[in-house]
Formats: sequence, structure tokens, C-alpha cells
Amino acid sequence: MTPSVTELKVGADDVRIARLAAAAVGLSLVDAAIPMPLPGVKPGLANIVTLMVLARYGWSAAAWVSGLRVVAGSLLLGQFLAPGFFLSLTGAITSLAVLALARWLPGRLFGPVSWSLLASFAHIAGQLALARVWLIPHDGLFRLVPVFALAALVFGIINGLVVCRLLQEFPEEAPHESRP
Repeated sequence: MTPSVTELKVGADDVRIARLAAAAVGLSLVDAAIPMPLPGVKPGLANIVTLMVLARYGWSAAAWVSGLRVVAGSLLLGQFLAPGFFLSLTGAITSLAVLALARWLPGRLFGPVSWSLLASFAHIAGQLALARVWLIPHDGLFRLVPVFALAALVFGIINGLVVCRLLQEFPEEAPHESRP
């Protein structure tokens, strides 16, 4: 009896998502190397890639890139299935959920900067909720909210502005989906 072979077809979209996910993973590694004054406060550089993908290729491609980034980044950092992995995964899922809702916002008023801010605040909210329920079951955790909110505001604006600039500098074909 000969073992059967399953052949996977790899299309141009698959290659694009893999390349973009690799870029996001690389930026996640840079993020992890930047010393910050408080654990959990990071610039979220990989979110720049996710927002670029969202703007150009739509929400489902952005979800793939984000999911691959979380899994591959945690494997490379040795954190797979550790608390940091689950915090990252929760933040990614929460921000993707908010970005899915953002597609209903008027396009002329909302773009990469507002998406970045929404995703940044959702990411922090998801992580704090998980940390409160699972890791630190004490309301004292919420005393950190102002610090995390300020970081979400600052890095959300900066990352959104970077995405705006990159979209202008490197124009590409229209997104495959009508809105993020």
C-alpha cells in the first residue's frame, strides 16, 4: 500500500500573506528587543504591517497576517503557550474584532490612524481583561490603565501615521475587499 500524498496549491495570495506575516514577525522580534519601562508596553511595530494589509487587501488577509505573527513570533521568542502568548493572542483577536466592526465606519472620516487607535485600545483592553481574569485576579491591576491607555494613544497615533505615509509612498492596487 502506497501512502497517499496531499498536495497543497499555493497561490499568489498565499505567498503575499506569508511574506507580509514574515515582515510582521520580524517587527515583533524588534519590538521584543526594545527595552521599555513597564512590561507589556510596546510600540506594536508589527501592527503597522497588519494595518497596511487591512488597507490594501482587506480584513481576512489582515487576520491571517496577525494570527501567523502571533504564533510564529511566540515560537521564535520561546513563549508559545506561555502567558505572554495568550496575552498577545487575546490582544490580536480583540483588535481584529474591532477592526471588523470598523468597516462600517464612514471611509472619508476613518482611515489608518483611527483604525490604529481603535485596534491599539482594543488590544490593551483585551490583554488587561485576560490578565485580570487569569493572571492577576485583583482590581489593583486597573491602576495601570492610565499608563497602558497613554501608550495605546501614543503608539496608536504613531503607527497609524507611519501606515498613512507608507500607503502614500508605496501605492498598490486597490484592496480585494471593498472596506477593511
